[in-house]
Amino acid sequence: MNLELPFGERSPQAPPVEQASVRRVPGGTDPVTGAAARAVQLNSLIHERVRLGILSALASADRLSFIELRDSLGLTDGNLSVHARKLEDARFVECRKGFDRRVPRSEYRLTTKGRAAFASYLFQMESVIRTARGSGPPTR
Repeated sequence: MNLELPFGERSPQAPPVEQASVRRVPGGTDPVTGAAARAVQLNSLIHERVRLGILSALASADRLSFIELRDSLGLTDGNLSVHARKLEDARFVECRKGFDRRVPRSEYRLTTKGRAAFASYLFQMESVIRTARGSGPPTR
């Protein structure tokens, strides 16, 4: 009897990795604990490097132009516009388009929702870092 499965296939009895990682064990305890549990809860929209950079830059300024964001983060026009659009769709960032003399100008600012989501993300990251260092979760 051949027990080997083709590469990439799983035994029908074995649950997929995604299901196994979120299952609760008997007694109601979560198999993912500490820093790992908090890392799993991080907002994936914000956690992406470019979007995190955009939010960080906007958190430290009232508003920034497309050019200022692009140059400060070292991005291409296309890369910045794709990531900024995702943040706009989530209503974390607002874009206002206008003209400066006859030159088109796009300005971005962090919305109230975006500022709250960014603050929550930072709190979660601090918690992950403190737990990993052994100093416990942060207090609000």
